[in-house]
Amino acid sequence: MASYSHILLAVDFSDGSQAAADKAAQLAGLFNARLSLVHVVEFLGLSFNPEFPIPDDLELERRLAESADQRLRELALKLGHARAGIHVQVGSPKHEICRVAEESAVDLIVVGSHGRHGLQLLLGSTANGVLHLAPCDVLAVSVGK
Repeated sequence: MASYSHILLAVDFSDGSQAAADKAAQLAGLFNARLSLVHVVEFLGLSFNPEFPIPDDLELERRLAESADQRLRELALKLGHARAGIHVQVGSPKHEICRVAEESAVDLIVVGSHGRHGLQLLLGSTANGVLHLAPCDVLAVSVGK
């Protein structure tokens, strides 16, 4: 069995994401590993419709990032990892999660998998994207449908 020294938990704050968080904390304890948490603010605005161009709301992105930072810190405390690394990024979740993992020398990414089907499966999920782009092992934890 592999031994992990730095685990990155990708958090989307969905209802089922607590299962992934609990698994990451359990593994960090089992391997005496450092735990880091990452959330990616995926603010797309309405700029995809060229008929109604709306400038990016940088203030909204800043507020979303601040809120995510606070929520990650609260989650780290709840998991018993008050000294966990906290990362809040803006952009594509799969790319930012993998970038943080590489830059932080992470050797395991824990991400929730919502078990998407149909069109959502064809479009891809964050868990699937991370699995294919990650520079390290990935554990996809089933968090319901």
